[in-house]
Amino acid sequence: MDASAIDDVLDTRPQRFRATVGVVLIALACGLGAWVFFRGPSPFAIDVWWNQLFASAPSQPLLVFAIAMDTVGGHLTAVLIVPVLGALALYLSRRRWSALYFLTASVGSALLVQVVKHTFGRARPEDIIIVSDYGSFPSGHTANAATIAVVAAVLFPHLWVRIVGAVWVLLMAFSRTYLHAHWLSDTVGGALIGAGAALVLAAAFSRLRARDEDRRAIRGARKADAGSAAES
Repeated sequence: MDASAIDDVLDTRPQRFRATVGVVLIALACGLGAWVFFRGPSPFAIDVWWNQLFASAPSQPLLVFAIAMDTVGGHLTAVLIVPVLGALALYLSRRRWSALYFLTASVGSALLVQVVKHTFGRARPEDIIIVSDYGSFPSGHTANAATIAVVAAVLFPHLWVRIVGAVWVLLMAFSRTYLHAHWLSDTVGGALIGAGAALVLAAAFSRLRARDEDRRAIRGARKADAGSAAES
């Protein structure tokens, strides 16, 4: 990473903006949860409409896909295997603080989801076709997908990474509603919390992550100097 890119990481203005956006997203999710709680057990009209789109017998290919997403996006895979393997890959690529950022964002997002779930205690759709844990709002699977997508976009700021991340979140949200494990608004809340947590922690880890990039830049410069010396 060149000096200008490192300066971008250290600049407090984009980091303050990230933190502000992250807090706003989490606040919006909590506000949506409060709206769900105080309006009573009846779901929103858009929730009912979306749920009824998949009320008929499910398509076998889509059902297999949704169940696969359920496995990949939750349970031990999402809360342990993916964060640990992702952090290990970052660590081995000499991005130690980025690895810790990924782990912290994953854990922080999951904990925040559980706090909100137990605060509002929304019931899941009655026609759910899988076994799931307590609380419908927010969707933990979608929150986890959004956290991974935002972390990836922060660490690897390329357009294609952002596009793949957005598609991943949308597919996860679709799969959760296709299985009737969540209302549509649950997935919105999950996406807001997952993205918000990742943005807040990106700002918190910005200076620490810059140390990784400093070391990578120094090692790159040393290798270039050694190569030049060898040629001469």
